[in-house]
Amino acid sequence: MISLINIELYKIFKKWRSYIGFIAIGILVPIVHIAMFFEGQHTLSHLTENLKQNFVFVGNLLNGYLIAYLILISLIVQIPFLIALVAGDLLAGEASAGTYRMLITRPVSRTKLVTAKFIAGIIYSNLLVLWLVFTSLGIGIIIFGTGELIVVQSTIYVFAQDDILWRFALAYGSGALAMSLVASLAFLFSSLVENSIGPIISTMAVIIIFTIISALTQVEFFKMLKPYLFTNYMQVWRYFFEQPVDYYLVFKSWGILIGHIVVFFSATLIIFNRKDILS
Repeated sequence: MISLINIELYKIFKKWRSYIGFIAIGILVPIVHIAMFFEGQHTLSHLTENLKQNFVFVGNLLNGYLIAYLILISLIVQIPFLIALVAGDLLAGEASAGTYRMLITRPVSRTKLVTAKFIAGIIYSNLLVLWLVFTSLGIGIIIFGTGELIVVQSTIYVFAQDDILWRFALAYGSGALAMSLVASLAFLFSSLVENSIGPIISTMAVIIIFTIISALTQVEFFKMLKPYLFTNYMQVWRYFFEQPVDYYLVFKSWGILIGHIVVFFSATLIIFNRKDILS
C-alpha cells in the first residue's frame, strides 16, 4: 500500500496543476505581509477603534499571530477550490487519459487502488494546509514577532502570548480536516465522470450553494436545513479563538466532518468497484 501511495503522490506532483495552490498561497501571503508591514497599524487601529475609549492597549499587538489569524480568515474559504483542482482529477484524469485498463493490470485490487489514490489526495490537502501554516504563521512570526492576539468577533477576545499556539495548532488541524472533506467530495465526483473539469465545478458548486443556504437564516426553510449541511461545520476552527472553547460543538463538528469523509469515500469505493472501465 505504501508503494501505491508513493506512486500516486508522484503522479499528483508530476502535474503542473498540483503546484497552483502552493504558488497561489506563496504569492498571496507575502503580499498580505507586505501590506500589513506598511498599513498594519491602521488596520489594528480600525479593529480596536471602539475600545480605545475604555481601554489602553500596550505591547506588540501587531504581531505574527494577528497576521496569521487574518490570513486564516481570508484564505481558508478559498483553499477548497485549490484542493478540488487536484482531487477532482485523481480518477477522472485516469479516465480522460485512457489509463484505466493499464491500472487494473496491476496485481492489486480496485479497492487498494482507490484507497491509495484517496490517501494521496488527503496527503496533498494536508501539505497545502501545512504550506499555509509555514507562510502565514511561521514567516509572520519571523517578520512581526510575537505578542498577545486580539480577535474581534461578536465578542472581543485578547489572548495571552502563552495561550495562543495550541489554539492555532487545533485550528489548522480542524482546517485540514475540512479540506480533507473537500478532497473526498471531489474524489467522489471524480469517480462519476471522465473529465476532471466536472468534479472541480461540481465540488465548488455544492460548497457555494450550501454556504449560501447556511447564510439565509432569515428564511425558515433554509434555517431548518442548515444543521444538515456539512459546510456549516467547516468553520469549526473558529471555536478555538473563543473563550471558553465550546468543545461540544468542536467534537460535534469533527464527528460530522469525519462522517462525511467516510460516506464519500465509501460511495467512491462502491462506484469504482462496479464501474465498467473495460468498454
